[in-house]
Amino acid sequence: MEIRKLRYFVTLAEELHFGRAAQRLALTQPPLSLAIQGLERELGVALFLRSRREVSLTHAGATFLVEARAILARAAQAVDLARAADRGEVGRLAVGFLAATAYTLLPPLLRDFTGSFPGVALDLRELTMHEQLEALRRGDIQIALLRAPLTDAGLSFEVILEEPMVLALPANHRLAKLRRVPAKRLANEPFVMFPRRPGTVFHDFITGFFQRTGCTPRIVQEATQTHAVIGLVSAGIGCALVAASARSMGLRGVAYRPLLEDAPVVRTALAWRSSDTSPVVAGFLATARRAARQL
Repeated sequence: MEIRKLRYFVTLAEELHFGRAAQRLALTQPPLSLAIQGLERELGVALFLRSRREVSLTHAGATFLVEARAILARAAQAVDLARAADRGEVGRLAVGFLAATAYTLLPPLLRDFTGSFPGVALDLRELTMHEQLEALRRGDIQIALLRAPLTDAGLSFEVILEEPMVLALPANHRLAKLRRVPAKRLANEPFVMFPRRPGTVFHDFITGFFQRTGCTPRIVQEATQTHAVIGLVSAGIGCALVAASARSMGLRGVAYRPLLEDAPVVRTALAWRSSDTSPVVAGFLATARRAARQL
């Protein structure tokens, strides 16, 4: 059954006059009459009673009119939905993120995206870097929010935010009195360290910094997540190097000081499958770039 014929039928049912209906449809009467006859043959019922003086709906025609209008409305809705999907305004988007990004980029990014794309359902998943990369390759998520550097032939990456690492230390620590802390003052200090694991970058960043400065802190504890590291610092276990955004956690008993030397730079990146041309993904990437520029 053609949508065109349904539209012709509804117009004639509203006008109950072939001449006026044809005029509304920008047709002549013969094509309209043939289309209605064809529709009646297809349905096997008479939709109109015709006489020289008037056209009226049959009982079947009046019943069919309700459904025909609903079908046309659904068809128009489907067209609007398809066009909105092509603009990236509807759909579903699975996004992986690191817990630490919840203190920097993630909140403004999500606010902006949900405000601009209310028809997109977000599936947010807190995952480690290794888990995010695996999920991207499997197609379980479409975008990952993680740390650079990254290399993968099948994935595209873009660094959108950079921040230096700072020293986190117990608030009553003697080094908290300094405005900037030289690396040499950390020699033999108890230190909370990120472990070296596949898909992580902080361990190598920090180790490289201490090698360059000739300082060797005394590692007393390891923790994988920034909030856990800060919690151990707050408990007085030791000092730690963390991304500057960790200050946003607001945990009591922790002081943050910049280093005297050039500190390692933490880079937050977006990753997605290179073959993914989804407009929803494109919309999220554009929103993330804007949110990062505001930060």
